[in-house]
Amino acid sequence: MRATSRGAVGVRAAERGTGRPAPEPPRGRRPKPLTLSRREDLHGRLLVSPTVIVVALFAVLPFLAVVLFAFLDVRLVDIPRLYLDNLVFTGENVAVVWNSPRFWSAATTTVVYAGASAAGAVLVGLAVALALRRPFRGRGLIRALVLVPYVLPVVAAATIWKTLLNPGYGLVNAVGVEWLGWSEPIAFLTTTSRDLGPFEVPVALLCVIAFEVWKTFPLAFLFITARLQVVPGDVEEAAQIDGAGKTRIFRHLLLPELAGVMALLGVLRFLWSFQNFNDIYLLTGGAGGTEVLAVRVYSELVVRANIGTASATGLLMTGMLLVVVAVYAWMVKRGRA
Repeated sequence: MRATSRGAVGVRAAERGTGRPAPEPPRGRRPKPLTLSRREDLHGRLLVSPTVIVVALFAVLPFLAVVLFAFLDVRLVDIPRLYLDNLVFTGENVAVVWNSPRFWSAATTTVVYAGASAAGAVLVGLAVALALRRPFRGRGLIRALVLVPYVLPVVAAATIWKTLLNPGYGLVNAVGVEWLGWSEPIAFLTTTSRDLGPFEVPVALLCVIAFEVWKTFPLAFLFITARLQVVPGDVEEAAQIDGAGKTRIFRHLLLPELAGVMALLGVLRFLWSFQNFNDIYLLTGGAGGTEVLAVRVYSELVVRANIGTASATGLLMTGMLLVVVAVYAWMVKRGRA
C-alpha cells in the first residue's frame, strides 16, 4: 500500500512538473437533452399511436386476412381446423371468380349503380344548394328538412321505401293505378326490366339508384353550400350589371369555383356506392338485376360458405377501387380536378 501511494504521488508530481493537467477519472455518459422539435415529434407519435393501433387491428389485419384466404384452398367450415402446417396456397379462387359470368354481371351492375348514384347525388345536391342559396323566409327550416334523408337510419329509410313501392298496398302503385292509368301494379323492387316504348327500363336497378341518390344528396348539398358561401359576391354583381344572365353566371363564375369540390364529391360517392351493401340488400336482396359485388361477396360467404371465392371477389373489388383512386390522383396531379 505504501509503495502504491508513493507511486501515485510521484506520477502527480511528474505531471505538475510538465505542466499538464491530471486526467479526470472516467464518468458515465449522460444522454443528450431532446430538442424542442424532437420532443414535439415524440409527443405527436404518442398521440397518434392509439389511432394507428386501431386502424391496424380493424383495417389492415382484416385486409391481410382477405388476401390470405383469397389464395387458400379453404372453406368456411375449415377455419377452426386451419393450422400453419396444413395451408394449401392456390390461385384457383381468383381464376374461378375472374372467369365467372356472374362476377362480370355483378361488376357491370356495380359500376352502373355507383356511377349513376354518384352523379345523381352531386347534381341533385347542386340543384338544391343553388335553389336555397338566396335568403327567404323559412330557408333555415327547409335546409334542416333537406338533411333528414341523410341522418335517417338506413333500416328505417329502406322500410319506408319498401312500403311506398309495395305492389299490394303501396302509395305509388295506388296513385299509378287510380290516377295515372296503369293497367296493373308494378313490383318495383323485384322487376328486372319493363318495356317503355322502344326502351327496356331496368326497374329495380333504377329504384335502388333513386334511393341512393335520395339518401346521399344532402352530403353534396352541404359541401356545395359551404363552397358557395365563399364565392366573391362582388364579381357576380358586376357580371349582372354587365348584362350576364343566370346561365352565363353559373357557367363562367360559379361552376369553375365548384368544379373541385364536385369532383371530390363524385369520387367519394363513387367509392362509397361501389362498396355499398346495406341499401341494396335491405331493398331487394340482390333480386331484379341488382346484384352488386358487395351482395355477391355476401352470397359467396354466407350462402355457399366459400370463404376463398368470397375473399377473391373482395380482392378484385379492391383492385377496381384502386384504379379509380389512381385515376383521380393523376387528375389532381395534372390539375384537372
